[in-house]
Amino acid sequence: EVRLVESGGGSAQAGGSLTLSCAASGYWSCMRWYRQVPGQDLDFVSRIDSDGSTSYSDSVKGRFTVSQDSAKNTVTLQMDSLKHEDTAMYYCKACLGCALDFRCSWGQGSQVTVSS
Repeated sequence: EVRLVESGGGSAQAGGSLTLSCAASGYWSCMRWYRQVPGQDLDFVSRIDSDGSTSYSDSVKGRFTVSQDSAKNTVTLQMDSLKHEDTAMYYCKACLGCALDFRCSWGQGSQVTVSS
């Protein structure tokens, strides 16, 4: 199974930047980022496929960028122009079957706190 280790969480001021990483120890076809705040749904943030294609939720489009380092098998989520509303626990999720969310693994989560 693919194992995921997240890093890079922390605090930033509104308008600042943070970078999250998700290091994988196995093969994956797509990597998704989600975020969740207490009492709220788990929300989709971004997706990157092994072929390099990417997608973003409307709430982060233009501010967040997802990329991959194939040599390190690591996906990075660059978060710029942070807003207080970006405060959440962020999780990466890697899957082998993306259309059906088949054979997926989750990272441990990284807390992101943005002060307004």
